Amino acid sequence: QNILTVCFSVGYSAVALNNVIDFKEKKQEIIKPVSPSELFPSLPIVQGTTKRIKVLTRLTLIVSDPSHCNLLRSTSANIRLYDIIAVFPKTEKLFHIACTTLDVDLVCINVTEKLPFYFRRPPVNMAIDRGIYFELLYTPAIKDSTMRRYTISNAISLMQICKGKNIVISSAAERPLELRGPYDVANLGLLFGLSEGEAKAAVSTNCRATMLHGETRKSACGVVYTVKKPRKVEEEETVPACKKAKTQA
Repeated sequence: QNILTVCFSVGYSAVALNNVIDFKEKKQEIIKPVSPSELFPSLPIVQGTTKRIKVLTRLTLIVSDPSHCNLLRSTSANIRLYDIIAVFPKTEKLFHIACTTLDVDLVCINVTEKLPFYFRRPPVNMAIDRGIYFELLYTPAIKDSTMRRYTISNAISLMQICKGKNIVISSAAERPLELRGPYDVANLGLLFGLSEGEAKAAVSTNCRATMLHGETRKSACGVVYTVKKPRKVEEEETVPACKKAKTQA
């Protein structure tokens, strides 16, 4: 509840509760997600609106062996209950599998240590074409100077391949003090090699696209949403271009 309150106060309108499963540990099972209404009886209202903050459920699978990917390929009833599915590959082979074949919404990038492999363009481009996003965490960068160096180094090596496309920056915060506002996170994105527009998209439109990709995965059909276009001046709509040019001349 405290973390949600801080998210509300700094300007977030949606939060994902992450359930992490590491297959290296024994007796790891995918359980049903807990309903946010059971954890938080009263959700805070988004600042400046009348809507309450949206709480999503997310599942992150840490895979270190190709056999761990079989669970994602199977039609598990519990997996389909989560709003967002993320995978954390530990090797280059698993990263290639996650980008090319797995039905997930996010591919997590390790930011706490030096990557044991180099990013390659074919799997990254295929993931972008499939609508999969790459996640970078900023919490390790504000905790420790060594992890900050690894975070920036790994992020820049990814940006050289994906050119700033399909990037999501999230917190993985476990305490309210680890949270930062959207504009602060966008400024951190500049250190990761993103442009100003790409850094803003990494905490706004790309996050929304990840949510829509998760809805598409659950429905197996698709999701349609509308976007309002700004209206043009009536004269520009009625007067033909040729006559308009003569009038201006």
